[in-house]
Formats: sequence, structure tokens, C-alpha cells
Amino acid sequence: MAEQPNKLTHIDQSGEAHMVDVGDKAETSRSATAEGFVRMLPQTLALIREGNARKGDVIGTARLAGIMAAKKTSDLIPLCHPLMLTKVSVEITEDEALPGLRVTATAKLTGRTGVEMEALTAVSVTCLTIYDMAKAADKAMEIGGIRLLEKTGGKSGHYHAEA
Repeated sequence: MAEQPNKLTHIDQSGEAHMVDVGDKAETSRSATAEGFVRMLPQTLALIREGNARKGDVIGTARLAGIMAAKKTSDLIPLCHPLMLTKVSVEITEDEALPGLRVTATAKLTGRTGVEMEALTAVSVTCLTIYDMAKAADKAMEIGGIRLLEKTGGKSGHYHAEA
């Protein structure tokens, strides 16, 4: 596990939540990649693969939802800065071993604050959209494993999750 900071950045000296002032920080190239999964019945995965879900194209719709969510992260997470993202990508792949779908999202920008929350939000909303679109066939689907895989840029430098 990575070394932990000795204080929380969004809590001031009196213990109150506040938005971090990033005005004096240098702009750097930053990226973050997150992952998650949706576990489902094998027949639900087949339904999605074959394009026969009642609500339509599960993969395409979920990908768009994840990209849109990354762009709206500051509207959803109270202390996140609104960011000018330069790239958001969402990959959804089948995993027969789950069985289900694995989701990976990457967010990038040149700026004063990181994009970890944007990548995590993209994964979360992508997974929720997959659930929403396939719940008529499988209400017991499980969403899990949402975590930061990697981040680059900024004062804290490079982070890569252990396998």
C-alpha cells in the first residue's frame, strides 16, 4: 500500500470541510486510470453481447454515460474542482471468468489538480448504467472492485496500484 499523508487535504485546522486552493500550483500533465466490474449471470452477459437487452446497446450507452459522468464530476462530488478535461476514455470488456464486464476509464488534462475522481466517477457511472440497462434480466448483478489503478503528474507524483 502507498504511503499515507499525515493529514486530509479537504479538512481545515478547525475540522471543517473546504475546497483546496490550487491557484498557486504549477500546471502539469496529469492522468488517472480506474477500474471496476459488473458481475452477472452468464445468460445476461450473452444477452448484452448479442445486443438483445430490452433497453438497447448496453455497452455503447454505458460508455457514453461514463464519459459524461467524468465531465460532471464536480457537480456530483462536493469539493472537486471543475476541470477542463482533454481526454476521457472508457473501455468495457467481457470477462467470462467473472462472468461479466470489466470497466476501465482514463481521464487526462493539463492543470493544477488531479483527475482521479473523474476516472473513478466514470467507472462508477459506467457500471451503474450497465446495471440499469440489464436489470430487467438480472437484478442480482454485483458492482465491485472500483479502485484507482494509476495516476501521474502533480506534487505527489506517480502512483500505480499493486496487483
